Amino acid sequence: MSVSQCEEGGLSRATPTSPSSASSFEVLDMESAHAPYREVQPHWFFCRRADDNTSWLPFSREDSDKLENAFTNSKTDVVVAVEGQRYDVHVKERKRYAVYWEQAPSEVRRCTWFYKGDKDTRFMPYPEDFSKDLEDAYKKAVTLDEWKKKLEFPTGETVILHNPKLIMQYQPIGLQDDWVSSPSEQTRPRTVKRGVDNISVEIPDGEPEKVDHVVFMVHGIGPACDLRFRSIIQCVNDFRSVSLSLLASHYKRAQQEGQVGRVEFLPVNWHSALHGDATGVDEDIQRITLPSISRLRHFTNDTLLDLFFYNSPTYCQTIVDTVASEFNRLHDLFKQRHPEFSGAVSVVGHSLGSLILFDLLTNQRKESQAREGISGEPGRLNCDTLEQTLNRLGLQQYLDVLQNENLDLESLALCNDSDLKDLGIPLGPRKKILNYFRKKWLPEVSAVDYEYFDVGIGQVSIDYPQFEFHPQTFFAFGSPIGMFLTVRGLKRIDPNYAFPTCKSFYNIYHPYDPVAYRIEPMIVSEVDLEPMLIPHHKGRKRMHLELKDSLTRMSMDLKNNVLGSLRTAWQSFARLPVAALPPGEEGETTTETESAESAEERDHHEIKMGMLNGGRRIDYVLQEKPIESFNEYLFAIQSHLCYWESEDTALLLLKEIYDNLGVAIEQPQQ
Repeated sequence: MSVSQCEEGGLSRATPTSPSSASSFEVLDMESAHAPYREVQPHWFFCRRADDNTSWLPFSREDSDKLENAFTNSKTDVVVAVEGQRYDVHVKERKRYAVYWEQAPSEVRRCTWFYKGDKDTRFMPYPEDFSKDLEDAYKKAVTLDEWKKKLEFPTGETVILHNPKLIMQYQPIGLQDDWVSSPSEQTRPRTVKRGVDNISVEIPDGEPEKVDHVVFMVHGIGPACDLRFRSIIQCVNDFRSVSLSLLASHYKRAQQEGQVGRVEFLPVNWHSALHGDATGVDEDIQRITLPSISRLRHFTNDTLLDLFFYNSPTYCQTIVDTVASEFNRLHDLFKQRHPEFSGAVSVVGHSLGSLILFDLLTNQRKESQAREGISGEPGRLNCDTLEQTLNRLGLQQYLDVLQNENLDLESLALCNDSDLKDLGIPLGPRKKILNYFRKKWLPEVSAVDYEYFDVGIGQVSIDYPQFEFHPQTFFAFGSPIGMFLTVRGLKRIDPNYAFPTCKSFYNIYHPYDPVAYRIEPMIVSEVDLEPMLIPHHKGRKRMHLELKDSLTRMSMDLKNNVLGSLRTAWQSFARLPVAALPPGEEGETTTETESAESAEERDHHEIKMGMLNGGRRIDYVLQEKPIESFNEYLFAIQSHLCYWESEDTALLLLKEIYDNLGVAIEQPQQ
């Protein structure tokens, strides 16, 4: 029986006569005292579709209560913000819409009755009309204390109310039902439950309303961000969930005292803009792609070619424009929805995304430099009219089209290829218009950018857009920045160099990540420093790393003892008097290594790592898991994609964010 059939079908009542009815359950029908009818408490769910799988997930109790109040108290279509205001639910329409990113709307349901088959892993909610019919029948059975009633639906389904604790649904033989898990399940009864409190479902905790910090996260190559081929949206959702759990465990007291709210993580997607209809690059690449090994070639075109696109001035401009415009759009939209927000913003880049952010941050202007670039001598663009510009380009026939859209010269300069295409302007004239503004306008108002091209990082010479905010910290995950800078011809980063508008920079990587490279050796090349080891989120090191360190110390102690014994034996053999030894030489060998190690540690702490991170350490390495240490190659690809679900990575971000707010981390009780 389909969902639509459930909603259209009525029900009739009869005494159970079929063999598969109540006879097998009469033993379970225990006589109990008549209990008064109590109205069922609804809970709101939303539908999530992934590939061919459909699942229903509950809103938090806080969000569900808000939806129920809007449903009960309003006659118009009310919009309720849920899930940290990242989604809006249109209550009457029963749809859930994403706010910050493009996503198909999902169905929302006010749920009271649920069912589960033998092989189902979770209870599924009935449609609302079906649930209403069940609730009416249940109410009558409770009020009249009349059980063992069969509810028959016109489509053939049967629900039998044996007693308040035992309600079953039966499927007619041969009926194809899109509720059924498999054909063999069709004749098996399903368990029916009333109310969300009677089913095994994990209702998520609500998120704190107060937002302390916002983090924009930029993905790397390709549309998928992990081995499960999930999008940047899904991976950022995981990272956000991990951070909420860590806040509850490592900042528990601060949360209880109201010092800590939460950190909002928002995804930034540039891949769809590059591979969309606006550029047409996918069609161009497809025309020259060989037909053999089609799946591998499709993967290469959709993923690995992003590296080459970023080194092309044309497509690099598209990528940086998309990232910067998304940053500014998300920043403005977030402030609109959170007018009380007064915190800072940080940025995260994974893989190629970190290189994109590095180049953008290198080419940001400080406020004084931005004013200098904007207030310079006005160019001819500011003096010309729209008509004069189109006449100069030989495109005067499109004047009426642009004027009908109330476009002047300034607004036309803000249009991209997709906007002009929507106006019906052909490809040739579109390219003329875009090229004109790129050459005539952007170099004049952004002339100060070119002084940043000389910092020695060798990035593509394009027009780097500006952010409307100054990021507090830049976190790079699994970053190839060091390799790209070296390939560009940069052998050393000036220790005095810092991002113009960003104070802090962390290079975070897994030790087996094949894409990650270090930054510190490019700043302080004369000292061989190990990267900073990121602490485990439960404290200390992982057990296998502690064992490895212990064995290393034991071998060093054994070596020192052997050398000390040999030296003593040699001295005895030479019959050198003890009094002839220089003062303090006795026992020197036993403390020699310890003194050297402590001196080395002091030297490392005294070394300044340049100004990219305010003189602090830059390279931070995760601790590998015990199973990963058995074979580095086997887990190499996974190591590059592990950051989205890494508690250690998330905790490092939270520690940096809340240290700047003066809130100390708490080590949870083991």
